[in-house]
Amino acid sequence: MVEGLRKSFGALCVVDQVSFQLGRGRVLGVMGPNGAGKTTLLNVISGSLPADAGRVVLEGRDVTGRNVVQRCRLGLSRTHQVPRPFERMTVFENVLVGATNGAASSAGGRRQRYGLAERALARTGLLTKANRLAGTLPLLDRKRLELSRALATSPDVLLLDEIAGGLTEPEMEELVSLIVAIRDTGVAIVWIEHVVHALVAVVDELLALDYGRVIAHGRPELVMASRELQDAYLGTAFT
Repeated sequence: MVEGLRKSFGALCVVDQVSFQLGRGRVLGVMGPNGAGKTTLLNVISGSLPADAGRVVLEGRDVTGRNVVQRCRLGLSRTHQVPRPFERMTVFENVLVGATNGAASSAGGRRQRYGLAERALARTGLLTKANRLAGTLPLLDRKRLELSRALATSPDVLLLDEIAGGLTEPEMEELVSLIVAIRDTGVAIVWIEHVVHALVAVVDELLALDYGRVIAHGRPELVMASRELQDAYLGTAFT
């Protein structure tokens, strides 16, 4: 649950009283024009940025005062808009970093962490490239690697930041199928995306932001048809 989150930079309020609830196996899409506050919202939820007000509650536990690593170990993980692999490490080593620092890392030893990394790579289709240097991967595989590393932390909640950006249509279809498969395992997903048709193919509900405020929230077809969302993207001069 996210309740009344607020984040400002000086006089500029970037996230303004944002609230939502999300159950297991549900997907919330977050959309809005550039500068709407989407990535800042994810940064506050993940713990990369401190909230000025509001709460983040994970499985009934208030994690608002926890840092990124602590939230990750409690089951909250994320990807980044621009993939950030350790380029001189192998694909497997990159994912092992996630397995070592994630929710299940303290419960088992080396064998368990290796197993988590291997299963994450198998789920994303990267297992055959486990020994390649991450810096040699093309864009789709870099995005798969970013997702693999997040999955290796054994998340209950997964935050995705524009993971479909820059992909071809066939690549995007592969990615959508993968996200659906992750959702079907019971992982709750918050997905920021500009590729709207990919987003609405997966999400159970949409939350639209503009200038940090929620302007629409609900079923995808209703949010997409809302005047508030159309005004945010297109303005009112020609309506």
